[in-house]
Amino acid sequence: MSYSISGKTAIVTGAANGVGLAIARHFVAQGANVVLADRDESKLKSEIATLSGASEHAIFFAGDLRERLTIANLLSATVDAFDRVDILVNATRSCIVSDPLDDQCDAVETALQQNLLASLKLSQVIAKRMISQAEGSSERMKAIGSIINLSSIAARRTQPELMAYSIASAALDQMTRSLAVAYAQHGIRVNGVALGSVMSANLKDQMQNNDDYRDKILRQTPMGRIGASSEAAEAVQFLASNAAAFMTGQIVTIDGGRTLLDPVSVPVH
Repeated sequence: MSYSISGKTAIVTGAANGVGLAIARHFVAQGANVVLADRDESKLKSEIATLSGASEHAIFFAGDLRERLTIANLLSATVDAFDRVDILVNATRSCIVSDPLDDQCDAVETALQQNLLASLKLSQVIAKRMISQAEGSSERMKAIGSIINLSSIAARRTQPELMAYSIASAALDQMTRSLAVAYAQHGIRVNGVALGSVMSANLKDQMQNNDDYRDKILRQTPMGRIGASSEAAEAVQFLASNAAAFMTGQIVTIDGGRTLLDPVSVPVH
């Protein structure tokens, strides 16, 4: 079974830096047409200039994808450039640290807006396009599209200061499963990738000049290293390709074994 995504058109959100950018770069290198979407226009312009073959196979789109009009404009820009859309990667993730006991804090609402609702609205619009572009063609009863949501192992861990991020990640995982069932009859697969101990933009910032923080992560990761963003990109490619044609509603964990360890220091007998 082929892992090829060559000739496919993909939208990658959160593509101005970190894992989202790594996925976009990897997809372009694999021959896909890619729309890099993010709010940071200056960073997008800078990054797209470095992409090999970007003039033919990649464009950028800057805007706030929490807004429905922005989503509609993103779809229009994609279709204008490449005629269709085959893959959506919701890679925008916002890790919010807050005090769970602060009743004046709106971290949960913010996390849900940024990490869940924007991905849901975009997925619904893009799925509708995937269905319409397959009507009347031989694709109708085949796999016509793939949606991949980037989540976190925070959905299964309990860190009070990351409560908002954990809630949003868990909700995103459930959204993935629900949309997988709803869209299966239309030939659209929906899967997720839960990241942990992978070099994201946020993790890089946290580890800068903080060797103790880095060492703590390594001690809690059985494989003893931090994963490269390119490793996440390769997993996303697999889920987007025909090699995963019978996979939907799955949350693939990439964490070097971190979720296999009991985080409680007191032995359990």
